[in-house]
Amino acid sequence: MKGHLQEPIFKTLAKVAQANKIPAWVVGGFVRDMVLGRQTKDIDVVVLGSGVDFATLFAKELSEDKYVSYFKNFGTAQVKTREWIIEIIGARKESYQRTSRKPMVEDGSLQDDQNRRDFTINSMYLSLNKENFGELLDPFNGLQDIQDSIIRTPQNPAITFSDDPLRMMRAIRFATRLNYQIEAGTYQAIKENASRILIVSQERITDELNGIIMCDKPGKGFEMLFDTGLLHHVFPELAAMQGIETRDGKSHKDNFYHTLQVLDQLCELSDNLWLRWAAILHDIAKPATKRFEPGEGWTFHGHEDKGSRMVKHIFRKMRLPLDEKMRFVENLVALHLRPIVLGKDVVTDSAVRRLIVDAGEDLEALMKLCRADITSKNKFKVQKHLSNLAKVQEKIDDLIERDKLRNWQPPVTGLHIMEVFDFDDVRLIGVLKNAVREAIIEGEVPNDFDAAVQYMKNKGLEMGLPLRSK
Repeated sequence: MKGHLQEPIFKTLAKVAQANKIPAWVVGGFVRDMVLGRQTKDIDVVVLGSGVDFATLFAKELSEDKYVSYFKNFGTAQVKTREWIIEIIGARKESYQRTSRKPMVEDGSLQDDQNRRDFTINSMYLSLNKENFGELLDPFNGLQDIQDSIIRTPQNPAITFSDDPLRMMRAIRFATRLNYQIEAGTYQAIKENASRILIVSQERITDELNGIIMCDKPGKGFEMLFDTGLLHHVFPELAAMQGIETRDGKSHKDNFYHTLQVLDQLCELSDNLWLRWAAILHDIAKPATKRFEPGEGWTFHGHEDKGSRMVKHIFRKMRLPLDEKMRFVENLVALHLRPIVLGKDVVTDSAVRRLIVDAGEDLEALMKLCRADITSKNKFKVQKHLSNLAKVQEKIDDLIERDKLRNWQPPVTGLHIMEVFDFDDVRLIGVLKNAVREAIIEGEVPNDFDAAVQYMKNKGLEMGLPLRSK
């Protein structure tokens, strides 16, 4: 392993360790990713003694620009250079109270530090010490678990997860990201301790959830969250979508597994976190809108509108940002049926113009979501829907080019109206603005300022509005 510590930063760390007789090791994610052949610029270092003191000595030794952050209450420090982020911590022993995942910490030995690690694949150490520089220390056979594609805990998993329940979600995130299996005893311990996740702060839960969502195939992670019972605690609205109901011989698709398929398909098209959230939430209101209509079967009328209204509640509960990112998701959930429905009929210019205007800057993302939303075991049916969606896309491209509708705003504003007519009734101004907007969308008036103003004047006079005197 010595060949993996050839970067100058490791020579500097080793120099500080040796000069000050402080035993030190590179540990955790850097070692794991090195074994996996993945590049990372985050380095975790554990030392016997004070991590803060070691960081101070290390920062002085560096000749390049750096930024040092000290977290003395936790005995850790972070040193940022142009290339690296180095986290330094003293070896420690941890113990937990039943009601909190925050450990009580005391100075410990290297073995104490090993025993507190979350998973065997994160419990490998590379020595920075003179006598065995670069040597791998692997007390729990993490190297073998990497070769076997296994996630397991170094210690009794029931105790590990009860002490720090967030590690249950971390196990699922690692298994999803690396496409590993969780060892049977470890997996069973997650099931048995799932309710313990409730002592973890929502912010930390959401961080792990977003980590799963940003994996290449997050559907696997959500299946494990559901199967272990974690999802029922952290995201009950999504868990409620699972299941199929049959009545009079008619069934509906399992909306939970459909959503996971949509999410995985979307991940092939985009790495945008918020577009992936839109995929997760696009059918979130189906349980609330599910109805059985005799002779018709199962319906979910209005699920897109109700789902859009549910987004804010879910974002607030998840501690997700209540800003443009949330509004982006709301808009896509509200509109996700429109392009697919358009493709089933003759695609009229006015219907497509309305879609372009309503989607605005979100149009490209919406079309990706709609493409991902086409799921069926019937390959002919999938191809037919994709073909219909392609026709809608062609019409969109044509109208954007011909009518200059990209990120369109109506050319006539309330100020323009008040310059022509002598009134200030806000309601009537809105009525007149909307009339101009509809006329342009329907193709009755060109998307042109002069034409729109002339239409506005004619429409205002029809409404009996008084002209402003010159």
